[in-house]
Order: sequence, then structure tokens, then C-alpha cells
Amino acid sequence: MNTLRWLMLVMCLALNSFGQATNEPAVDVEKATRAYLDRIPPEKKAQSDAYFEGRYWLQLWGFIYGAGIAALLLQGRLSARMRDMAQRCTRFKPLQTGLYAVQYVVLTAVLGLPLEIYSEYFREHQYGLSNQDLAGWFGDWSKGLIVTVIGGALLFMALFGIVRRLPRTWHIWGAVVTLGFLVIVVLIEPVFVAPLFNKYTVLADPKVVGPILRLARANGIAADKVYVMDASKQTKRVSANVSGIMGTMRITLNDNLLNRSSLPEIEAVMGHEMGHYVMNHVFKDILFFGIVIVVGFAWLRWCIDRLLAIFGARWGIGGIGDVAVLPLAMFVFSAYFFVLTPFLNSFTRMQEMEADMFGLNTARQPDGFAEAALKLGEYRKMEPGPVEEWIFFDHPSGATRIRCAMRWKAANLP
Repeated sequence: MNTLRWLMLVMCLALNSFGQATNEPAVDVEKATRAYLDRIPPEKKAQSDAYFEGRYWLQLWGFIYGAGIAALLLQGRLSARMRDMAQRCTRFKPLQTGLYAVQYVVLTAVLGLPLEIYSEYFREHQYGLSNQDLAGWFGDWSKGLIVTVIGGALLFMALFGIVRRLPRTWHIWGAVVTLGFLVIVVLIEPVFVAPLFNKYTVLADPKVVGPILRLARANGIAADKVYVMDASKQTKRVSANVSGIMGTMRITLNDNLLNRSSLPEIEAVMGHEMGHYVMNHVFKDILFFGIVIVVGFAWLRWCIDRLLAIFGARWGIGGIGDVAVLPLAMFVFSAYFFVLTPFLNSFTRMQEMEADMFGLNTARQPDGFAEAALKLGEYRKMEPGPVEEWIFFDHPSGATRIRCAMRWKAANLP
């Protein structure tokens, strides 16, 4: 009996010691985070930092460049001459607006082309992020221009029709129409616009498709296919999305993610993208940007009324219903969004963090998530300062994401 009691005592002590050990975190979060970050070679970190920081300046120069184009169209009365040309072609007001819009979109695109070529082609090649030759890039740019011409003409025809019919409340109804236009774009883009630039095929590999569809069905996403797009013809970046609403919903990953990543990484990324869909971020975006647009149109009306009272005659603009006012309106709106950059980024970053946590809880692949964050760090600064991250980052930084993944791992995996 004494021997049996001693054995029971030893077993109890052992079990108690085991319980104390398992209560301690299995992962040192900061050390694990640092271990991932230290895997980035110093020269690669310097390169990604330089690339990302350079985009801060491109935002500023892009705004200034756009302001210069608006000044050229207004001060040189080019906008008034384009309006006159449209009026000579037809007396039908909506068609006049459409003809002016075509001229405006094409001219501003051509004037902005030098900066576009530098920022989106030469600079991407400079940092080793692009696979596309100049002919292919220009082909995609041309397709985008055609889509913008059609969409812009329809939108501006609707907006100027409202301005002419409802001169007192045009800013309210203009905001409603603009928001409705954005909803339509979200609805049709995955099905009708995206395939103009890339080829979408059904992914057949069951080793990849099976886990993705299991994640989808476990979270109430009614999908029976996974698509892959040939993004590698343009870029080396990895990405994926669960896009569209109602009948246009589709799960898509790009071939860079498929070819460069392990299955845990793919699951982690797809869990994140499913988070956006399940948490209805598209609809929350529409609500948030609806408020931003309503306030923006009120600001637009206030500015336009005062600027036209001072400069309208010099620019050859008869009033707010004159389509020649469009360059001024676009500049006022761009200035509004430029000032709001930190707040818009913060809203988007908050949603990205929500999707990160959803993905970690769904896919349960914290190391896969951290590995994916390292790949995103090829063109995103991994360790910004807090103010820098607040102003310029529309996603959490790589360091923030890896640290969250390691916290989740410490709390959830033994």
C-alpha cells in the first residue's frame, strides 16, 4: 500500500508540473516576430523600404501634376473650347456632355501618361516587380482608357443632367447617383471588366481547391469553384480575392500566389480574403464612402460657387451646369480626397486587420500567414513608424501582421 501511495503521489506531482508548463506561452511573441523579420536580407529590406517610401512622394507629385492639368484646361480655356466643339456637334444636351466627357478623359489621360509610365512601368521594373514589356503595359493602359471613357461619359451625363434639372439640390442627388454608380461597378467588375486584362480559368488541382472550398463552406460561402488568374504576365506580386456580390461572387487567386507559396500560405491568404466577404466589407465600404461622397459633394458645391463667382468669366464657364466646369470640379474633389488620405487609409487598414484576424481563426495557419507577409514585404515597408503607418498604410504593416500571427499562435496552438 505504501508503494502504491508513493506512485500516486509521484504521478500527481508530475501531472501538476505538466499543467504548470502548459500554462506558459509556447511561443515568445516578440522573439518569433523578430525571427521572421530578420530573415529579410538587409539589401532587400532597404529596397522595399525605398520603393514604398517613394510612393509617398508619388502621391504628392500625382496630386500636383493633376492640379497642373486642371489649371492648363481652365486658364488656357481648353475646357471651354472642348465644350464649344461638343455644342457644334449636337444640340442635345446629354450628348453634348458625353462628347465633352470623351474629350476630357482622353486628353487628361494623355497629359498624365508621362507620370503614369514612370510610376507604373519604369519604376516597377527598376525594383524588379514587373514582368510586362512596354507593349503589353500600353495595351492594358489602352483598355483601361476605353473602360474609363465609357464609364466616365455615362456618369458625367447623369451628373450634369441632375445639375441642370435640380440646381438647388444637385449636390445631394449627385452624391446618390455617384454612389449608385460605384455599386454597379462593384457588381460588374469581376465578371465584365477584370477578364479584359487577365485570363481566368478554373483551378483543377484538388490539393489546393479542396482546402479552399472547405474553408469557404465552413464560413457559409456558397462556392463550388476556385479560379486562378494569370497575373504573372504583368507582375510578381501575390494576391487573391473573394469578389463580387450576389451572382457575381467568385473566389480567385493569382498564379503568383499559387506558384510561389506553400499550401499553408495559400490557406492563410484565402482565409483573409474570405473574411472580407463574410464580414460584408464591401457593403460597409459602400456605406462609409457614401458618407464621404455626400460630404464631398457639399464641399464641392461650396467651392464651385465661390470659385466661379471670381474666375468663371476668365475661364469661359457660364455656371455650375456648364460642362466646362468639369476640370475644376475634379480638382476640388481630388484635393478633398488628398487631404482625407490618412483617414481613408485608417478605415481600410481597420478592415484589413479584421480580415487578418478572421483568416487566422479560420485557416489556423499563423506561420503560413507570416510567410505570406514576408512576400508582401517585397514591395511594402515592413517596419514603419506609428505615424507613418497611420498616414500612408492602407494595410497593416508586415511587422504588425506577423506580430498578430505570433500572438494568435501563442494563444491558440500548444
